[in-house]
Amino acid sequence: MNEAENLTNKELKALVSLLEDDDQEVIEHVEGRIKSLGTHIIPYLEFEWESSFNPTVQKRIEELVHSLQFQLLKEKLTNWKASGGEDLLEGLWLINTYQYPDLEYADLKKELEQIYYEAWMEFKTEIHPVDQVKILNSVIFNKLKFGANTKNFHSPGNSMMSVVLQTKKGNPIALCSVYILVAQKLKLPIFGVNLPNLFVLTYKQGEHQFYINAFNRGLIFSRKEVDDYIANLKLSPKPQYYEPCTNVDIAARVLRNLALSHEKLGNMEKVSEVRQMLDILEQNDSELES
Repeated sequence: MNEAENLTNKELKALVSLLEDDDQEVIEHVEGRIKSLGTHIIPYLEFEWESSFNPTVQKRIEELVHSLQFQLLKEKLTNWKASGGEDLLEGLWLINTYQYPDLEYADLKKELEQIYYEAWMEFKTEIHPVDQVKILNSVIFNKLKFGANTKNFHSPGNSMMSVVLQTKKGNPIALCSVYILVAQKLKLPIFGVNLPNLFVLTYKQGEHQFYINAFNRGLIFSRKEVDDYIANLKLSPKPQYYEPCTNVDIAARVLRNLALSHEKLGNMEKVSEVRQMLDILEQNDSELES
């Protein structure tokens, strides 16, 4: 049994009441004690926040709840990475809970299943892959009106799948993520590609390989155009610019975008936390095992 469960409500209330103290040393000791109780104490802290009329205490409780939730999020992200990051939606949902801790995985899944259903209604399996992609483009960008968030390109919301699904606006990797999740449910071999400054998609199966720019309404292009893009940036070609990346790579790139968004807004505390999440995904497997 965990320590928080052993404490009575009276003892917990007494502990939380010490947050009213003016002595910084007392506050630090109390906060350390509360954090040591773990995430089980969050519902109680939330109850105390609602019943408190002291704004200073409320702020301290908010910070404690965030700290506990963030610790739990990092643990879940570590587990997701360690298990191979097989479920892309789970990784994106975990990132989403950084900003919206009450968001349920099932809610995101339900919204994406609705998009899949719209695509499935018009989908044909017996036609050329390029024509299949054109059908998917038509559903996502014409019928459902998903599109580039050019007005607020650096908004943190672009890294939050729930916001992207609600507004139907996103940055390149957000739109690509929606596209991948729907395409793979349709059994299409469509994957993310980590190009510099632009995240795109590739259809890759057997002799068929071509590229898709979800930020430009699903524009289809060839390997030659990737060559030209790399050359224009004065970079040397690397395999990663042409081949599918992993779900962990996608989640890491989402986090890099989120860190940049908060940096531009001057939220340096959030930049630090997002980088902690990014460090988890960028550790190599041997470090994770040690």
